Amino acid sequence: MKKSHPLRRVVLAGAATVSGIVLLLSLKPASDPASASAQGAAPQQSVAGQESPQGGSAQQSSTGAKTVTGDVAQTQYGPVQVRITVSGGKITKSEVVQIPSGGRSTEVSNASVPKLNQEAVAAGSANIDAVSGASYTSAGYKKSLQSALDKAKASGGGSAGSTGSAGAGSSGSAGSSSQAPAAQAKTVTGSVAQTQYGAVQVRITVSGGKITKSEAVQAPKGGLSDQKTALAVPKLNQEAVAAGNANIDAVSGATYTSTGYKQSLQSALDKAGG
Repeated sequence: MKKSHPLRRVVLAGAATVSGIVLLLSLKPASDPASASAQGAAPQQSVAGQESPQGGSAQQSSTGAKTVTGDVAQTQYGPVQVRITVSGGKITKSEVVQIPSGGRSTEVSNASVPKLNQEAVAAGSANIDAVSGASYTSAGYKKSLQSALDKAKASGGGSAGSTGSAGAGSSGSAGSSSQAPAAQAKTVTGSVAQTQYGAVQVRITVSGGKITKSEAVQAPKGGLSDQKTALAVPKLNQEAVAAGNANIDAVSGATYTSTGYKQSLQSALDKAGG
């Protein structure tokens, strides 16, 4: 009996040792792959999450769309600055960066800016109508919009440069003058623009790619219209020559006549460019 105890202890100790080794061997392979897979899976997900947005922005830039901010136009009530997005030679978005604010100016800006944004996209140029009751804001908007268009065209080249600050008439006149060594002057009459108070039609003389003379062939007549025409037309004629395009300010108190004048003037510029 006394000799059997040491042997039993040896057997038990050996069995315990073997069991311990088996447990250690079985634990190491199970823990290492699990930790390795856990560590490897997380980086793959994070990389995939980062690559997706980068791929999206690359696709947008490859379409040729670009955003351009025009110069600040100072008005009587504060600065106006416009930012546009151009894609495929067209304005796809127009928005203001700066706009008059405070008191009455805030109300005027809130009422006029959405309309001006829509008109800019629809017209694809700065030849847009002034919003009634927001003449100064509209004028500043158009000036900054034209500046943004000029920058977009200058950086884009090709077809984008074909419509400069003088609109369609600018490129056409420039092409005409390049063909004619003497830069011969030519007179073009725009289409009739119908307004609420009568027809407006403009005739221009273009020489060397510039408007040298602008006059109204037709303008609203009769009663108060005579006074408005006599007041507005001379100013519009001067502005057309000074600007060299149809992006001119409406004359206060003669909104309809001004709008018709600009439409017919743009038509004449388009014909001169053809």
